[in-house]
Amino acid sequence: MEIFSKSILLIIGAIFSLGLANFGILSIQEKEKRAARISFGGATFGAALFFLAASQPTSTRVTLLSILGILGIIFIILFFLPIGKIKLENDIPRSRFNEREIMFARANLKSGTPNYESYYKLHPEHKGIDDRTREKAGLLSPQAKFFDPLLFTAPNASFALTGALREAVDGAVAPEKQLFAPEEISPYLKELARYYGALDVGITDLEPYHIYSHTGRGAGVYGAPIELDHQYAIALTVEMDHEMMGDAPHAPVVMESAKQYVESARAAIQVANVIRSLGYAARAHIDGNYQVIAPLVVRDAGLGEFGRMSLLMTPNEGPRVRVGVVTTDMPLVADPRTPDLATIGFCNICKKCADNCPSKSIPFDGREENDGALRWRIDPEGCFAYWCVIGTDCGRCMTVCPFSHPDNAAHNLVRWGIARSGFFRRLALWLDDLFYGREPAHRSAPAWTRGFSSTKKGDKSSNSSFIIK
Repeated sequence: MEIFSKSILLIIGAIFSLGLANFGILSIQEKEKRAARISFGGATFGAALFFLAASQPTSTRVTLLSILGILGIIFIILFFLPIGKIKLENDIPRSRFNEREIMFARANLKSGTPNYESYYKLHPEHKGIDDRTREKAGLLSPQAKFFDPLLFTAPNASFALTGALREAVDGAVAPEKQLFAPEEISPYLKELARYYGALDVGITDLEPYHIYSHTGRGAGVYGAPIELDHQYAIALTVEMDHEMMGDAPHAPVVMESAKQYVESARAAIQVANVIRSLGYAARAHIDGNYQVIAPLVVRDAGLGEFGRMSLLMTPNEGPRVRVGVVTTDMPLVADPRTPDLATIGFCNICKKCADNCPSKSIPFDGREENDGALRWRIDPEGCFAYWCVIGTDCGRCMTVCPFSHPDNAAHNLVRWGIARSGFFRRLALWLDDLFYGREPAHRSAPAWTRGFSSTKKGDKSSNSSFIIK
C-alpha cells in the first residue's frame, strides 16, 4: 500500500502538471500571456504539491487519495445532472424581413434622394439616430479614431473586390439539364465548396422567412419586392484568423473581416456557376448583394446557432466566421438541423461579450421574442455608430468569446464538455475567466502589421464604456 499510494499520487501529479505545462506552451503559441503564466504557475505548484503529498505517511496518502476519489465521483455526478437545462422554444420568424431596415442599407441612404425621403417617411423613428451616425467619421475613414494610412488600404482593396463580384452572383443557365441523384450530387457540391475554400458546408430547404421581402442593397432596384423561387440553399462558412482577430477593434480585424468576405463570396460564386453550367438556376448571396438572410440560412443548414451577440456561433470557431449562401432549384438533400441548446445555455450564463462590448450594444438579459422567434437582439444602431467612430468593424465580441479559441484538441475537449453538461458549462466559464480574464487582454497582431500601426500604446478605449446614441 505504501508504494502503491505513493506511485498513484506521483502519477496524478505528473498528469496534472504536464497537462498544465502543455497548455501553457499552447497558450504561448496563441499569444495568451495570462493563460501561459497561470498554466506554468499551476504546473509548478501542482508538481510541488503532489511531490509533498507523496512524501507524507501512508495513512495521510491514503486519506488524500480517498478525497481525490470522492471529488472525482462528485464531478462525474454533477457532469450528468440536468443543471441549467434549456427548453426548446420557437426560433423561426413568422414573416420575411425588409432589407431596407438593416443598418447597412440605412447607412447607404443619401440625404435629399428619393430613397432617403421614402424610407424615413415610412420610418421616422430611425431618422434622427441615422443622421447622427452619418455625422461621424465612418467605416475606414481617414478621420476615424483608429485610422491607419497603410493598414486601411487592405480592407478597402478587399471591399472593392467584393463590390466587383456583386454582378457575378447570377448568370445564364445551360439549356440542357444534367440529371443527378440528389443524394449523390449533394455531397459532391459540399466537397466542391470546401475545395473552393469553405470551412463547413450544409444544405437546407429554402424557406420564405430566409428571403428578404424587399431589396435594400446590392444590384437590385431599391425597394423592389424580392421573388426567389429556389427550393434549396447551400450554406458555407469561412474562418477568420484567430491571430488577426486578437487585436480587435483595431485595423487588423477589419483587414481580416474584409478578406474573408471575399473568400466566402469567391467560394459561393464558383459553386453557383458550376450549378448553372449543369442546367439549374443558382444565385450566390455575398456581402452587399444578398437576397437572403445569410446567417439564418446557415443556421438552418445545421452549421451553428445564434448566440448572445446575435452572430452565428459555430461549433469549433464560435462567431469567428464569415458566411456565404448559394440558392438553387437543383434537387438536393437537406441536412437535418438540431437546435444547439448547449450553446444557448452557455450564452445564457457567460455574458462576456456584453461585458466587453465597447458600445454596450449587447444585451445582458435573456432572449426575447422578435417576430415570433426567441433570440437575443443587439442594439444595431449603437454598434454601427461605434464602427463609424473607430473606423473598423470592431470584432471585440468575437475576440473575447470563449467559443472563439482556436480549433485544437485542448479547446475542443472543453467544447465537448460544454455540449454535454450544464455543470461543465459553468466550470468552463469559470476556467475561461481564470485563464483569460473577464476582460481579456488584447493579443498582438502579426508582426508584419504592427510596425505601421497608428494605435497609441495603452489605448484602452475598446474595453471602456463607449455608448453612442
